Amino acid sequence: MPTSTVSAAVGKAPDDLTLPERAALAGKYIATEIYTPTIMGEAGGKPEIAVRLRRIEAIGDSPEECIRQLKAAGVDPAAYEFTRLKHPFGV
Repeated sequence: MPTSTVSAAVGKAPDDLTLPERAALAGKYIATEIYTPTIMGEAGGKPEIAVRLRRIEAIGDSPEECIRQLKAAGVDPAAYEFTRLKHPFGV
């Protein structure tokens, strides 16, 4: 898999990957931050929630490789979940 594919995918939402990117990354693990909505305050008597898009923070051949990348970036891997990407056409 070309390094350019990995660098292009890091920072994207998994759903925003193109079909060629998804095919090139099939079988790889991605690390995305565990989703937790943040309450920003109240507007009109209702809580306002800041919904962050989940972004790919690391890509590797195993969850352990993703963890090494996250640690190298100075973030806590415990705040991330690891998902194996499937081929876009189920091959």
